[in-house]
Amino acid sequence: MDLFENVKVEKNANVYFDGKVTSRNIFFTDGTKKTLGVMLPGFYEFGTEKKEIMEIQSGTLKVLLPEETEWVDIKGGTSFEVPANSKFKLEVLELSDYCCSYVD
Repeated sequence: MDLFENVKVEKNANVYFDGKVTSRNIFFTDGTKKTLGVMLPGFYEFGTEKKEIMEIQSGTLKVLLPEETEWVDIKGGTSFEVPANSKFKLEVLELSDYCCSYVD
């Protein structure tokens, strides 16, 4: 989906890693939340509370998913899933635009 309708957007940005990763919270009428963000090149580690679906809109990165030993190449137009209550690593190779969905 390229367009979200009837949503509420939180004005304050989520800022991580000295501003190299930023996102905005988007709230839907059914109570679900997504974040829309941008990541600059670098190495990052994130933790999850809920299952996450990361849709990469543009850019190039590598992801190391929990309990895996091999990095996976990710390009714009693809996605990956991360289990709840886990950690994953990213190596962002070029500016990457993303949408993260949180799944109960």
